[in-house]
Amino acid sequence: MNAPSPHTAHADRSLLFSVADGVATLVLNRPTSLNALDAGLVDEIVDALGRIRADASVRAVLLRGAGDAFCAGGDIRVTAAAGPRTAEQGRSTLERFRRLTTDLHQLDRPLIAAVDGVAYGAGFSLLLLADIVLLSSRARLCMAFQRVGLVPDCGALFTLPRIVGLQRAKELMLSGREIGADEALAMGIAMEVLPPSALHERAWRIARSFGGASPLALSATKRALNASLQSDLQTMLELEASAQGIALSSDYVRDASARIAAKATPAFAWPRREAS
Repeated sequence: MNAPSPHTAHADRSLLFSVADGVATLVLNRPTSLNALDAGLVDEIVDALGRIRADASVRAVLLRGAGDAFCAGGDIRVTAAAGPRTAEQGRSTLERFRRLTTDLHQLDRPLIAAVDGVAYGAGFSLLLLADIVLLSSRARLCMAFQRVGLVPDCGALFTLPRIVGLQRAKELMLSGREIGADEALAMGIAMEVLPPSALHERAWRIARSFGGASPLALSATKRALNASLQSDLQTMLELEASAQGIALSSDYVRDASARIAAKATPAFAWPRREAS
């Protein structure tokens, strides 16, 4: 099944939001500015995430950009037009980005980022918050903050060292150099690199596959993994026991086990990648 197009009833909005087959699709929709983040777009994403949390039919979330870019980061035109400000005023502007970062990181559904073209600055930070990152072969990633005298934000100081290691994170952040899709794959930032024509279909198939998975197990696994790098083994074993106890009491486990015993088609299966 081909990925559906997002609703166009609000095509003038900064975010296109749609739900189909258990997948909520968020499309950053400022293509003339390479989908750069401004206050309006951030607020729309936060609002959409609230709607997703309240909708039990949504099993996975797909995040992508409109046009040929993922996200060029914060809208530098807004920063340039803001004029002088105090440190306190500067800090206050980050509050909405902090809310966005927290909501994405704590999202209890799988989050898949399909990244085409540029993912600079905060755009790079956003994809680091995803559970699964797919890149097109023409994707270009850059921790561009040093280029404009800024500190990495949207959680990148937390996420990037945990993905690539501390020394490599320092190099990417302090140098502000651009990396391509294959280098990002080698660093573990991305799970797969695909031709641009195959990117969104592959992302959609992965997101849609979670419709057959246990929402309870998905949520518990995500929460545990998010806690794992700040925990010790005994803490994680305790968390594991509690989560597994709840999972074992679910109807899903009984039904899935019966399917396996009967050699029937499982409700959840990871979609095989097509040869490119």
